[in-house]
Amino acid sequence: MTDLTWQKPMRCDNSSPNCVEVAVGDNDERLVRDSKNPNGPNLSFASEEWEAFEGSIRAGQRF
Repeated sequence: MTDLTWQKPMRCDNSSPNCVEVAVGDNDERLVRDSKNPNGPNLSFASEEWEAFEGSIRAGQRF
């Protein structure tokens, strides 16, 4: 695993602790973690899965 750079959504700031963080891992996979528990488990998504998820969000679908 490479060194990861974790990013929070633009709407998430230090006053809002309930955020997810996303990083790009090996083979362009997307890793997702809870900002309140950075040493906890990560969810891993293939780039195709992540692109489909992002497309759904942009289209207005809510989960």
